[in-house]
Amino acid sequence: MSEIALNVNGRSHRLDVDPATPLLYVLRNDLKLNGAKFGCGLGQCGACTVMVDGQAVFSCLTPAMLVEGRQIKTVEGLARNGGLTALQQAFHEHGALQCGFCTPGMLMAAADLLAGARPTREEIVDMLSGQICRCTGYEPIVRAIEQAATS
Repeated sequence: MSEIALNVNGRSHRLDVDPATPLLYVLRNDLKLNGAKFGCGLGQCGACTVMVDGQAVFSCLTPAMLVEGRQIKTVEGLARNGGLTALQQAFHEHGALQCGFCTPGMLMAAADLLAGARPTREEIVDMLSGQICRCTGYEPIVRAIEQAATS
């Protein structure tokens, strides 16, 4: 076990973790932030996507030790002052959430894509290739991201 310092959603945490422990497990088990989901454990489904220093990463593949001292944001850290972001509101308006299992990862990947850019539909679809949704058929998700890009 090693002690690490993590900054998650603007809050500092000191934790004892096994060096091989994926960030996803630390977030869910130690910090009780259950937004990121365990889907495949292989970085293929995107359900575990979080942001590290503003960039989307698969937390199931990211050892917690490697993100010590970096800024980690989970879906729980997206909302501002208790209100939905334009992206979250667009997901709601377009019915892009369905069962909700993939939604946190989709939101985090989309937030990364939207940071400082206005992506094309092709870029949105390309980003979604790393995110698996079993319910919506993707079109509502694409429309929601397109709407958020114009907000």
